Amino acid sequence: MFRPLIAAALLAATPAAALEPLSQNAYVNDRLVQARVADLVRRGCPMINARLIRAFSEARALKRYALEQGYSETQIDAFLDSREERRRIYEKADRYMVDKGVVNGKPDTFCRLGRDEIARQTVAGSLLSAR
Repeated sequence: MFRPLIAAALLAATPAAALEPLSQNAYVNDRLVQARVADLVRRGCPMINARLIRAFSEARALKRYALEQGYSETQIDAFLDSREERRRIYEKADRYMVDKGVVNGKPDTFCRLGRDEIARQTVAGSLLSAR
């Protein structure tokens, strides 16, 4: 659900000759991990929904960040299309969730994390709403 939003958010058209690779940009990676966490929480907890308007807003903010940093559309597309990078982001999100006590097949653990993220006002929490 969040991948198209993130992809749209990261499209940029300026050169980035001296920039670190996107895979090393902490701001971008942290937000991608948090978006993945939010997506998994909303899928794993029947009592939590995605806040789509907020997700679009975050996607635009991430795009602005990428534009301001000078990443090119080619660099961003390559990063987002990379199976290796996607796998790395997903693994970080999975580790985060396990560290927070989430257990696959146990919706209550997903719900607990979701409510905690919402209460702590994290990036993931800002993309979620509890019913």
